[in-house]
Amino acid sequence: MTVSFRSDTYPAIILQIVPFRVYNHDTDVSLQREVHKLPGSFSAAAIHPDSEANIMEYSLYHRKWITGQYQPRVAAYYYREWENYHMKFHRHDQVEIMYAIKGKCTVETPDHSFSLSKGDLILLNADEAHRLVVKEGSPCRMLNIEFQFAEKNNPCPSLQDLYQTVPGFRKLLSSAQPYILLKDPDEIYPSLKKLIMELDRKQRGQQEHDVMIQLLLCQILLSVARLNQDAQGRESIMGDIHIRKAVEFLHQHYDQDIKINQLAAVLHIHEGYFYRIFRKHMGVTPNEYLTRLRMEKAKMLLAHTDIPIIEISGYVGINSRQYFAFLFKKHTSMTPSEYRKLARKSEIQKN
Repeated sequence: MTVSFRSDTYPAIILQIVPFRVYNHDTDVSLQREVHKLPGSFSAAAIHPDSEANIMEYSLYHRKWITGQYQPRVAAYYYREWENYHMKFHRHDQVEIMYAIKGKCTVETPDHSFSLSKGDLILLNADEAHRLVVKEGSPCRMLNIEFQFAEKNNPCPSLQDLYQTVPGFRKLLSSAQPYILLKDPDEIYPSLKKLIMELDRKQRGQQEHDVMIQLLLCQILLSVARLNQDAQGRESIMGDIHIRKAVEFLHQHYDQDIKINQLAAVLHIHEGYFYRIFRKHMGVTPNEYLTRLRMEKAKMLLAHTDIPIIEISGYVGINSRQYFAFLFKKHTSMTPSEYRKLARKSEIQKN
């Protein structure tokens, strides 16, 4: 079944209704969406969403693409304006670029949530479960491109060529990131629009546009790689600043009831992002760091003060004495009382 779809910028585009796999944590359901499905593309419905073999087979980061001669191929593309829409979790065997042209939306994976507004894009690896959420009264216009990989059949560069000659692209394909969120400085969207125009012309039988399509798709991937590299550089600098502030905050407020979401709010960053950069920089989660800090403070108070043991937990921000005793023994292999006795004995022996 086909329908005619007219974009704001381009002539009518013929879209084909094709099934794709919907993924949620309880069941798989077949759903239909309007996409321009190109000939020769794989059917997402043909793979089971829980197959690890298929995840590797179609992944952007599969080593096969850089050891042989393969090129990216557009499998589907479509414009769509969404409003009051809650997509079910789904996954497919194409890598997908979702670009927000105007408005706001949320792209969710089972573990993370990403807010997109005008000029934002997210690249999702093949077989990565995701869904789109758009609030009522706040429409969002999107451009989606899905692509996969096939053996080289034209003079345009292969993925291996790009990997060997462009350091940023090599870094991208070595990162194995399931998703990449970027802010486009009006570099990728013009290329996406040109790509859509060339794809439309090809659909009208003008086959001489194959090389231009291939070059534009390579240009888009190189732009994604460059923007991702720039973003990681900025993230590293900002990450250092955020972590330094977070550590200072923890050391100044460890005696209080600290929640990680509150700490992220103090830093004005998303909780998931804070958790990720803290673990990357410090080697432990924020909660693990806070617990270790509290245990070190407790050891100091037990060894060098006469504060009653039953009150120590309150001095280090743990409201439950029983839970404090449990944590202390877990970290020191001693009870607070045993630790104090040992510390006092050592102090006497020194003197």
